[in-house]
This record gives sequence, C-alpha cells and structure tokens, in this order.
Amino acid sequence: MSKRDFYEILEVSKDATPDELKKAYRKQAIKFHPDKNPGKKDAEDKFKEAAEAYEVLSDSNKRQRYDQFGHAGLGNNGGHSGFSGGGMSMDDIFSHFGDIFGGGGGGNDPFSSFFGGGGGRRGKAVNRGSNLRVKVKLTMEEIAHGVEKKIKVNKYIACNTCKGTGAKGGSAYSTCSTCRGSGHVSRVTSTFLGQMQTTSTCPNCGGEGQIITDKCIDCSGNGVVKGEEVISIRIPAGVSDGMQLSMGGKGNAAARGGIAGDLLIQIEEIEHELFARDGNNLLYDHYITFSEAALGSSAEIPTIDGKVKIKIDPGTQSGKVLRLRGKGLTSINGYEGKGDLMISIIIWTPKTLSKEEKIILEKLGKSENFKPGPGTHDKNIFSRMKDLFEQ
Repeated sequence: MSKRDFYEILEVSKDATPDELKKAYRKQAIKFHPDKNPGKKDAEDKFKEAAEAYEVLSDSNKRQRYDQFGHAGLGNNGGHSGFSGGGMSMDDIFSHFGDIFGGGGGGNDPFSSFFGGGGGRRGKAVNRGSNLRVKVKLTMEEIAHGVEKKIKVNKYIACNTCKGTGAKGGSAYSTCSTCRGSGHVSRVTSTFLGQMQTTSTCPNCGGEGQIITDKCIDCSGNGVVKGEEVISIRIPAGVSDGMQLSMGGKGNAAARGGIAGDLLIQIEEIEHELFARDGNNLLYDHYITFSEAALGSSAEIPTIDGKVKIKIDPGTQSGKVLRLRGKGLTSINGYEGKGDLMISIIIWTPKTLSKEEKIILEKLGKSENFKPGPGTHDKNIFSRMKDLFEQ
C-alpha cells in the first residue's frame, strides 16, 4: 500500500511555515488522540501517521529530501523513527513531541491540558540515544545499481551484563515512591478561575517511574557501554553526492532501555575516470580523428553497464552531442526513469606532424571543401542545442 503525502496528512500547503506545521500537527493529534477515540484502530493509525508526517516535515534536512525525492528520499525505513511501523509506542510519541503541546517532553503528558489533566494517556520518560553520522563513499557503478555496504560503527550499545537496565542483575530496582511508578507528579493550585491541576516530571526518578537500588558495575547504572556494531546498509540506486539517508534505531543506544538514535548516512561520490554526472545523465567525451569525422566511422562507447556501438556520420562536426537514451543513472524516486548518456564528439588535432603529413594537409587545405564557413547544411550552436533537447 502506497504511503500518503505528508502535506496531505497534515492538511497544509507545501510552503507551510514551521509554525503552520506545528499548529496543523497539534490539530490532527488532538482530533485522533486515542483517548478521544477509544477502541478505534483507525484513529490510532491516523494519530501515528500525523506524528510521522510532522517528524519529517519539521526537520529541515528531511523535508528538503522529501520535497525533492518523495518517500524514497528518506532512507531505508522512510526516514522516520518507525511510528507507523511499530517501532515507537504511543507513549514514545507523546514524549518525543511533548514540546508541541507545552508539556516539554521528557515524560510529561502533552495532552493533559486537553483531557482533564489526569485521565489521559500519560507515559513515563523515555530516554533517547543520540544520532550517529557516517560517510559512505560510492563508485558510479554502485550508484547506478544500488549497493549493500557493511560498515563497522563505534557506538554506545546496551550493556550485556545488565541487559541495558542499568541495574545489577537486571532487576535491582524498585518503584519510585514519589510518583508510585507513573513517572510524573501532579499538583493542584488555586487560581481566579478555580483549581487547576498541573503535571510535571517526577524529580526523584527523572520520569522513569523506578529507582535503581544497586547499579550495574560495568555501566555504572547507565545501561549502555562503548562498543561497536557491524551494520548492513542498503543504499538505493540513484543517490547523489551530499545526500543523507537514515536508518532508524541504528544510532547510539539509549540509557536504561530507551529508544536508540538514528544512523545518518551521508553519500560521498567517487569521481569516475570516464564519466561526468549531470543529474541522472552521464557525460562522456569521445575523441575522433579528422579523417573519421570527414569520412564517417563507427566506435565502441563505454557505458555504465558495458560497451555499445555507435555510428558517426560523414561530415560530423566537433562539438556534436549524441544521446543514448536510458544509458544514464536511475532516478532515486523511480518516477523519472533512467537518464541518458550524452556523448560529446571532439575532433582530435595532432600537435606534431611529419613532413609528409604537412604536405598532404597543405594540399587539402587549398581545396574549397576544406575551407570553413557557414554552409546551408551547418547549424549554429544554438540550433544544435535546440535539436538536442528536442530529440
């Protein structure tokens, strides 16, 4: 099933400002909040869908890639943190976007002001690991066909001794007595409008709802240690230099069993010895002799997938561009098809000549056929460029 357009989900235009995006997401989240739609799976799906859309569009880098390439430009898992894919729970979403609703995240319920301050879905604080950035160098051939790369990444990983809990033996913790395991505390204050209940993160447990009574000696209670991981990265065909892909959950592990950060993969394109790149098109210079240009010839031309044979017509002028359709690179979004191979014909002029060669060329130079000039069959550069784009 194809994914819906993120702008359509939030009901905003493609030039919406960050404030407009925030207001639109707030509106959708309140509308489809599970507490307002008990037992309605469709509402919960739309709630997650709105969170995913806002997560991408509120990030300037992700939004730029989405605007340019659509969903395909957001990486192997769509560029998001797995909201609709089950990788993030409802409470994780509340924590991640708590600032949108004035709750500040970190375990506060961002919807408390809309649902009575106490009966809403209120989650414990969820730790989140930091993102990691890596550069991956790719050849033109790898870009043309897509490639799977395995890289070794130094990162924080879950402590094996305590299984990431931070507690000795994995169970040396108790329920926080201050918040009774909820991760938050409530306070009722009197105002001129009457009594008002406010909720904040529990200062005793930091919103986690539990206290470690005996810390793991290997991770000092953090639940993470320095380590390394070999990660397999599937890079789609058509990426370009400077493009950034992301893999959710492959960044640094989070403290005490929280949500791991993302792995951000920046593409670095290795310069090709034969081809230059112009978008999805490849550019290639092919040199021929004067006699080949005058008499016509054929030649084998390299492409990204092998060699092809082309015909060079008699009287070909230096600078003529031949187009081989579909011999370029695949577009990353898959909608534009493959680019073309543009072959620029260049007549090679020798720098040194023998005595006999000079005599021959001097004789040919006196012929009317060898004198340059605007002929009825010759087109200027503007006409040639127009013909090229009309092919």
